[in-house]
Amino acid sequence: MSTPSLDFDPSAVPLPQGHFIGGAYYSAGEAQLAVYRPSDGALLGHVPDASDATVDHAVSNALAAWKTSGWGTRSPRERAKVLSRWAELIDRDAVSLAQLETVSSTRPVTESYASDVPFTAEAIRFFAELADKLGGDIAATRRDSLGFIASEPYGVIGAITPWNFPLSMCSWKCGPALAAGNAVVMKPSEMTPFSTLRVAELAIEAGMPAGIFNVVNGRGATAGAALTRHPGIAKMSFTGSTRTGAAIMSDAAMHGTKPVTLELGGKSPQLVFEHVRDLDHTARCIARGFTANGGQACVAGTRLIVHERMAEPLIDAIQRQLRPIKPGPLWDSRTAYSPIISAGQARRIEALIEQSRDSGAEVIFGGGFFEGTGEGYFHRPTLLANVTADTPAVREELFGPVLTVQTFKDEEEGIALAAHPTYGLAAGVHSSDIGQALRAMRRIAAGTIWINRYGRSGDMIIPTGGFGQSGIGKDLGREAMVASMRHKSVLIDFEAP
Repeated sequence: MSTPSLDFDPSAVPLPQGHFIGGAYYSAGEAQLAVYRPSDGALLGHVPDASDATVDHAVSNALAAWKTSGWGTRSPRERAKVLSRWAELIDRDAVSLAQLETVSSTRPVTESYASDVPFTAEAIRFFAELADKLGGDIAATRRDSLGFIASEPYGVIGAITPWNFPLSMCSWKCGPALAAGNAVVMKPSEMTPFSTLRVAELAIEAGMPAGIFNVVNGRGATAGAALTRHPGIAKMSFTGSTRTGAAIMSDAAMHGTKPVTLELGGKSPQLVFEHVRDLDHTARCIARGFTANGGQACVAGTRLIVHERMAEPLIDAIQRQLRPIKPGPLWDSRTAYSPIISAGQARRIEALIEQSRDSGAEVIFGGGFFEGTGEGYFHRPTLLANVTADTPAVREELFGPVLTVQTFKDEEEGIALAAHPTYGLAAGVHSSDIGQALRAMRRIAAGTIWINRYGRSGDMIIPTGGFGQSGIGKDLGREAMVASMRHKSVLIDFEAP
C-alpha cells in the first residue's frame, strides 16, 4: 500500500471546537486561549479555558456515565472489543489525525503519520489485549481459608497530557485506564488540543458509552488544577515538568489524598565508553537522542559523557550527522526537523545557553536560530563543551536541541558523571563490552536504560517512568494497567460460624 500525499494547507484543516463532554462538543462561553502554529507563529485558532463549573460538569458526567453504562462492570472482553474498534478507527483516519497532530504541535507531518498515529492505535490495542489478563491473585494462606486480591477500577481517572507528543501521550493515559474499566477526564495541553478532541469523537464511533472519555480544554493553572482537586477524581495521571508535577502531587494530597502517576522532567546522559565498535551508529543514536522533536522530549539524551580517547572522533561524527539538518514547515512532507513550541520557550533556551557561556561553556557547534524561517523558532542543534556539573545547561532541563559534552578517564568516573542530582528518567550506555554496559546499567539511577541505542521502541510491554524528581509510577506495560486499578484483599474461612 503506497503512502498517501501528506502535504497539506494548515489553514484548511477543520479544527474541533470546545470541550468534548458526554459524547458531544460542549461550550460554556468561557475565555478563549489563542493557539499558534510553531512553524510560522501564525494564529491557528482558539480553545476555551475551562472554568471550575465546566470541569465539575465533565467529572460529574463521567461519574454518572461510569455508574449507569456498566463500563466498569462489563466483561473485560467487551471493553477490549470497543478499544480494538477504536484503534482500527484511529488507523483508518491516520491522514486527518496526522494533520491535526501536526498543525499546532512540533511534530512533522511525516512523523505524525508514520510514527505518532500508529503508536497511538497500537498502544490502545495493547491495553485492549491486556484487559482480561490482569484480574487479581490468589494469596498463600492457611489450608482452611482462601485469600485473594481482587482488582477493580477506581471510577474516574483524571489525566493531563503535555504538548510535545499529544496523541501518543493520550494513548498512554487513556489506554490502561479505560481497559481497566475506568472513565477518564483528560486535559490536553492548551497549545495542542485538537488531535485529542478528534480521538475522543472516534471513541464514541467505536461504541464507547458517552461520558466515559471526556476532554476539557484549558490552562494547567485553571482547568488542570480544578481537575486535580475535584473530589470525583479518584486518581491523577500527569506527564510534564517536574515543577508542575510537584504542584499536582500537592493538590492531590490536599484535596482528597488520591494516588498519582507522574512522568516528569529529565536530563538524561548518553555514556560512551572507549570500546565502541561502530562510531557512526553511536553518533546517529546520540544525534537523534537530543534533536528528535527539536530536543523537546522528557527523555532527550542531552548530556554526552564520553571517554577522553573517543571524544574528538565521536564529536566529529556527531557534527556530520547534524550538518544536513534543515528547518521547514511541518506540513511539508520533506521537513524532518521540529521548531521550538513557542517564543517563550525559545527565549528560555537562549537564556540558559547564555548563562552557560557566562560560566565558561563554549559553543563548539551550532548555536542560535536558523535564518529565513519567518516567525517560526527553529533552533540550531548546539554542542556545548567546557561544562561542569554546575553549568546551567548541565543542571537544568532546557527542552531544546542542546547537547553538553563532558569527558572521563575511566569507568568509575564516567558512571559518576552520568548521575544527576535532580533527574533520573532515562540514560543511554554505548559500549561493545556488554559486561561494562551492564555494570553501568546497574549503577545508573534511571527508570529506563538503553544500551547501544537511544529511544523507545514499539514494545508496549516495556514500561516507562523515572526515579527521583523524574516521577512516580509507570506508563505503558503491565505496570500502567495495574496502576489503573485498586486492589482489594479478601479472606474467606471455609467453615462458616
